[in-house]
Amino acid sequence: MTIFQAIVFGAVQGLTEFLPISSTAHLILLPWAAGWPDPGLSFDIALHLGTLIALLIYFRADWIALISSAFGIIRGRTQAPNARTLMQIVVATIPGAIAGALFEHQVEDALRNPQVIAMMLIALALVLAVAEITGRRKKSLDEISWGDAITIGVAQAFAIVPGASRSGVTISAGLFRSLKRETAARFSFYLSTPIIGGAVAKRTLEMVKGAATIDQLTPFIAGILSAGVVGYLAIAFLMRYLQTRTTYLFVYYRIALGIAVLLAIWTGIR
Repeated sequence: MTIFQAIVFGAVQGLTEFLPISSTAHLILLPWAAGWPDPGLSFDIALHLGTLIALLIYFRADWIALISSAFGIIRGRTQAPNARTLMQIVVATIPGAIAGALFEHQVEDALRNPQVIAMMLIALALVLAVAEITGRRKKSLDEISWGDAITIGVAQAFAIVPGASRSGVTISAGLFRSLKRETAARFSFYLSTPIIGGAVAKRTLEMVKGAATIDQLTPFIAGILSAGVVGYLAIAFLMRYLQTRTTYLFVYYRIALGIAVLLAIWTGIR
């Protein structure tokens, strides 16, 4: 892998991990469309590490406050907003963790193909559009109920399907539960932090057990930095964007990309 390819892969990962357009879809479609080799498991770990770092840096103040509230939980102060939010994050992370542990490899073997991805891009676009139309968008972070948190957590479990998008399904679920757009995105990112951290740890263990090695250190560093920098900018953009704008931009993009991929398949371009 060249340094240029590593930077491009990292930028795509950083941008699409947090926008509701599916990082998995883009990382599968990129080598498929460009004729590049599959970067492999170890590089996938590196890219996810970059986006995890971006999350931790951007929401560092939030996580310090949330983790500090754990001491209040120990003392029985479970009704404080931060303590309740932390407990909701823990509980809502469970469905996604279970789905990943049980079905990740089956999904990767059966559904990682451009046609499935294209259909999922379009399907989730329609779900997001319905959520945008029907959502009342009135709840702030402190007003998230246990029902809201669990619903969003269950939705996150469907993100293992390529093309669905973790942020896409969780933001959609948040809008259906009447969360404000920015609130839905923030809670989505809170949930993605332990999931991405767990995925990095799991895949690192798999790589170690498989005796995999990092053959080219420089491209790996370039990929991590690219994913981290672009990921941070993508988070900042989305959090600001959703304060005043709808999610229709991402709906249109997903539909356009899905149709383009299907046309490429049906016409034999790829």
